[in-house]
Amino acid sequence: MVQIITQKSVQKTADKPVHAITKQRLPVVAKKLAQPAKKEPAQVIAKDSVQTFVAEPVRPMDQQTVSKTTKRFGLFSFKTPEGKKESAPVITQYYPKQIVYPFGRVDRHIDGRLMQAATIAQERAHAHSRSMCWHYVKEALLASGVIDSRPKTELARDAAQELVSNYGFKRLSVTDPFSAPVGSVLVYGTSRSVGHVEIRTREGFVSDFRSPTPSRRPLLGVYAKL
Repeated sequence: MVQIITQKSVQKTADKPVHAITKQRLPVVAKKLAQPAKKEPAQVIAKDSVQTFVAEPVRPMDQQTVSKTTKRFGLFSFKTPEGKKESAPVITQYYPKQIVYPFGRVDRHIDGRLMQAATIAQERAHAHSRSMCWHYVKEALLASGVIDSRPKTELARDAAQELVSNYGFKRLSVTDPFSAPVGSVLVYGTSRSVGHVEIRTREGFVSDFRSPTPSRRPLLGVYAKL
């Protein structure tokens, strides 16, 4: 069935009352819109329940933790070839500055063959001691020609007396081994020890082994043939 829209039906629709929003109702709507939304009460966190977290310092990967505890220097104990107990401090730190020892001085007043004996002893010496210091010094002195026969004493501490009595050596007025001239013979020891003998070289000291530093034993004297 098709509804026919006539002019009268249109007029009736237009004549129906329209509910308009009056000014009296506007404040009510505006009042509701202006009311703020109710907020839920915030949850109160008790101070006692808060856990305190301490942040651990960040360390680079593969880095060892360095302890600040200071350690005392230790001592390394050992026995000398003569059976005497000695000790040396253990080095735990590195010093970048290189230790430089003074070179041996050349004294033109002493027999030149002594410097040749120092060179021979240097060539025959080993890296470490073999407890044959006086034997190697005898051979070097004999090979250089500064002495014409092999000394007969066995103990190194007796080398000084034999060199002075039988081979014309003189005791020099030197108390510091580093100040000994190249080629001079240094004798160490006490009445209760075997002793030690070595020859001063330009770079250090030599007997049956090479060393940049002199012996730690008591120095009996420095001897040379003038």
